[in-house]
This record gives sequence, structure tokens and C-alpha cells, in this order.
Amino acid sequence: MARYTGPKSKIARKFKEPIFGPDKALEKKPYPPGQHGLAKKRSKVSEYGVQLAEKQKAKYTYGILERQFERMFDLAKKTKGLTGEVLLQLCESRLDNVVYRLGIAPTRSGARQLVGHRHITVNGEIVNIASYIVKPGDVVAVREKSKSHEAIVNAMAGATNKYAWLDFDVKQMTGKFINRPDRQQIPENIKEQLIVELYSK
Repeated sequence: MARYTGPKSKIARKFKEPIFGPDKALEKKPYPPGQHGLAKKRSKVSEYGVQLAEKQKAKYTYGILERQFERMFDLAKKTKGLTGEVLLQLCESRLDNVVYRLGIAPTRSGARQLVGHRHITVNGEIVNIASYIVKPGDVVAVREKSKSHEAIVNAMAGATNKYAWLDFDVKQMTGKFINRPDRQQIPENIKEQLIVELYSK
């Protein structure tokens, strides 16, 4: 499966949540897309369907491909702790997500682009792999030559240090990944236990 590049509002309406950020289309039409809209009778979703939808929501939210997600789940299973919670911690530890959380980019897709275009460093070294897992203690920063980049400057104008597991110096455009967040600190509305149940079948 290739990375999704279609209408984001359609996906947000499908899950009835603004998973890509504030969405006026979702506010105006808070029901799934389709030719008949609210008038269409929808059959009851099976247990498998509910679990699959939750996995899809997590993948769309973090911008992760199917194989990448499966590998992350396998790693979460081998890691000490609750598998579902560890899975979300790994998603939060991805470099593109950390760049987004720090406020260097307004969206995860924007963060992925900055990483791919070599604007981001980890511990002083350029890293252009969005799926790179940031470890506690790692320092994520904007490359010196990129600090005047228009998209970064615009994003940084409204940046605030609002996540307890990150420490960010707005002036220096440098952030430290202090530790992996606890489940209650992660703001995403994802029922990770359903994903665990799906992969356990």
C-alpha cells in the first residue's frame, strides 16, 4: 500500500474524528462520506471491522504504511510493557512525529517532508529517514542552514513547549526527547487494545 495522498477530509469523516487536525468539512458534515449521506442505512459493523478500523485510524494518524506498522507491532510485542501502549510510544518516537510535536512543522506530513529534505538533525547529524526511532536523551534540531527556511519559520511562530516528554528551545530550534510518553500523555484518541486484539487473531 502506498502512502495515502487523497482527500484528508474524506478520511476524517470516515472515522468521525479530525485525525489530520482541525477540519471544517468534518464540522459541517460530521458523518461518513457517501452518495446518500445520512440517509444511507449502515449495517452493524462486526468485531473484526471495528478492530480493523482502529488500526487504519492509527496508520492514517501517524502516516505509517502497512508493513512499517506490522514491524512496529512485532517490536512492541518483544518490548517489556503493555503491547498496545508500547506501540503508541513507538509511533510517538518516530522522527517525523517528534518534529511535528516540537512544532517545527504544522502537520506530520509536513514534518515528514522536512526530514526527507535533510532539514533535521539528531544529535548533530542529519537524519533523512522519517521512521527513525528517536531515543530518550536524543537532541532533535533544525539544521543550521535551514533555520531561515520559510515553512519552518512560519511554523515556529506559534510553537509552544506543550508536551511533558519534550524539552524545546524555540530560539535555538533545538529539542530534547526526554523520555517516551505514558499512555495518558498521548493525546491521540486511539483504542490500542483493539489493535492488539486484531493482530492476536
